[in-house]
Amino acid sequence: MTSRTAPESLRAVQDLVNTLDVETGEDALTADGGPGAFLRAQGVAEPAPGRGEPAALGELREALREVCLAHTAGTAVPAEAARTLDRLLAAAPLVLAMAPDGGAALRPAPGLGAVAQFTARIAAGIAAAVADGTWVRLKACEAHDCRWVFYDRSPAGRSRWCTMAVCGSRAKMRTYRARRGRSESG
Repeated sequence: MTSRTAPESLRAVQDLVNTLDVETGEDALTADGGPGAFLRAQGVAEPAPGRGEPAALGELREALREVCLAHTAGTAVPAEAARTLDRLLAAAPLVLAMAPDGGAALRPAPGLGAVAQFTARIAAGIAAAVADGTWVRLKACEAHDCRWVFYDRSPAGRSRWCTMAVCGSRAKMRTYRARRGRSESG
């Protein structure tokens, strides 16, 4: 089986959205010290207390999950999620940094808080993924009790579940049972 891990440009999005296990309710961001631990693991300083940064991180996560679900369904991003992302991204400006070899990269603007700095990194990664056509392959599992974000490496780019062995099989079994129930009652 191929890896469902996103390319480097999208790994922070995948890591953030997957801090919540929808099936069990386990949320790494609401655990004691969770936002700080997550941001440290991403190479960002802990959020300042009292600045609302942990809440913004949760908002960012859920808005990005909605985008990934839209990628899975092939639909537009819900308006509320788009507004949330617009607001959070506006507070996380990027600057163009030049390298000595003449290369350039988008970087978080100086002086940003921890969550805004992380959000800016995500924005730079998304910009790179849009440019190379990989952004729409970052998807959320279609299963309502899962919603795990995965990278669709299938040739056609039409994967709907994080894993066919679990979520895909469950969905197919539910469809089979529903069809069988209709034929037995009719």
